[in-house]
Amino acid sequence: MRARVAYDGTDFVGFQRQTSQRGRTVQGEIESALEKVCGERVVVVGAGRTDAGVHATGQVVAFDVNWNHPLDALGRALNAALPDDVAMRDLAVCESSFHPRYSAKSRTYVYTAYVSEVRQPLLRRFAWQLERRPDVQAMNDAAGRLIGSHDFAAFGRAPSGRSKETTVREVYRAEWQEADDRLCFTIEANAFLFRMVRRIVMALVRVGRGEYGPDEIENILNSRDAQRIKGLAPACGLCLVDVKY
Repeated sequence: MRARVAYDGTDFVGFQRQTSQRGRTVQGEIESALEKVCGERVVVVGAGRTDAGVHATGQVVAFDVNWNHPLDALGRALNAALPDDVAMRDLAVCESSFHPRYSAKSRTYVYTAYVSEVRQPLLRRFAWQLERRPDVQAMNDAAGRLIGSHDFAAFGRAPSGRSKETTVREVYRAEWQEADDRLCFTIEANAFLFRMVRRIVMALVRVGRGEYGPDEIENILNSRDAQRIKGLAPACGLCLVDVKY
């Protein structure tokens, strides 16, 4: 089975279930719901290992399960068993060779920020507050330097943590859009390094604040030095919106 999943990541320690972790995981909640509905233990595999506090509207998961009833009945039953901050958006039968992560051609994330001197309580779970409006044109100039195939070692590490694993990724799209007090950064790539998007957003916002020039993004990229960027954009603004196959 293959499904698209949406979740509010605020109260999760991440997507992936790990024996060393304490706290809720999205994978754990889906597996628990499957066990309740199907009466068997099922392992769920996801397209992206989103970090603690990161959201999704287009996460893709796959699992094998014995189900002898209509498919839409499984979707309804799972949504009834899942907690309020996780939902199955759709469900379909897939080939046994399908793998959410390795079969993916690209993933798209959107990062949301808002400009306000006063915090907005209704946005705090899903957006980063910026007290002053940054220079979006400069940010887009810098973001354009990221498009193409590059070694992004300065912006993240390989998800497995193995030092010999490649940190080369190909970015297809990277751009900011603004509407009133909202700023949204969309980035699409063949794959992402661990915390890569949040480091990129932090660096681009620093360009927008005048702390870096647009050329500095290229210098950081070429340096492959993970120490060049201090801090991460808050997890609350990040959302996995699409996975293409």
